Amino acid sequence: MIVVTGASGALGGAILEGLRAVAGTEVAGASSSGDGTTLRHADFDRPETLGPAFAGARVLVFVSAGYAEDDVVLARHGAVVRAAADSGVEHVIYTSLAESGERLTIALAHRWTEARLAEAPFDVTVLRNGLYAEIPAGLALAGAAAAAETGVFAAPFGEGRLSVVARQDLAAVAVRVAAEAWRDVASGGARRHAGRTYELEGLDAVGGHDLAEVLSEALGRDIAYRPVPLGEARAGLAGLEAYQAGHSISTFANIGAGLLEARRSDLPTFLDTPRPARDLITAAVRSGLKR
Repeated sequence: MIVVTGASGALGGAILEGLRAVAGTEVAGASSSGDGTTLRHADFDRPETLGPAFAGARVLVFVSAGYAEDDVVLARHGAVVRAAADSGVEHVIYTSLAESGERLTIALAHRWTEARLAEAPFDVTVLRNGLYAEIPAGLALAGAAAAAETGVFAAPFGEGRLSVVARQDLAAVAVRVAAEAWRDVASGGARRHAGRTYELEGLDAVGGHDLAEVLSEALGRDIAYRPVPLGEARAGLAGLEAYQAGHSISTFANIGAGLLEARRSDLPTFLDTPRPARDLITAAVRSGLKR
């Protein structure tokens, strides 16, 4: 059996759906919102729920659980690693953060979790996922109204760019790796993905000028890009949780410093035609403007 955590979320849900179509074994989803019927109940903040959720699993797809301060995330991830070991899971596939994000504040929890997994008594595959294309698409949409009025798209990217990837492509890679890991576990043969770390960086990078061009096409008028200082951007994050604001500023600072462009990617190893980032962002912006 394969169990997929975070199955009520976008990435986990896509992995679960894909595995049910191709895995050749029973596949169960687990989530904090699971009712025990369609989804197993697995609340990372309640470790006692994890053993029952992982019961019978030989392969576990561990979708990372952020959206909290680092100490909370570390406690959650540590509980998953312990529960997987206690439940007899043989192979864990973990969705981590790409190499280009090494200096982001969100990297700490991912690298800590990778280290804990490396110490565990099961095989491990780390999928180091790139940043989602939804990030720049969301920023473009957020600035669309002002851009339509002023002809200027303002964003805290400096002159940097970030490599982004389609969430669907990341899900497709996870499905393939998990299905192959299951076949290797079930057959007793060599485990081709054991001990492997795959860098799933986006092949395309976008910056402020690119997003201004997307908005120009979508709005039907010329839009220029204006870099926003980080101090000005920070003031606009006042409504967010403190950790969210900190992670956002970290992301903007890394983009501006030119540190979020991928140096290498294993994505073409798994996908013949990864989705172009510019097309994804354009489609998301056009869809958002129609609502």
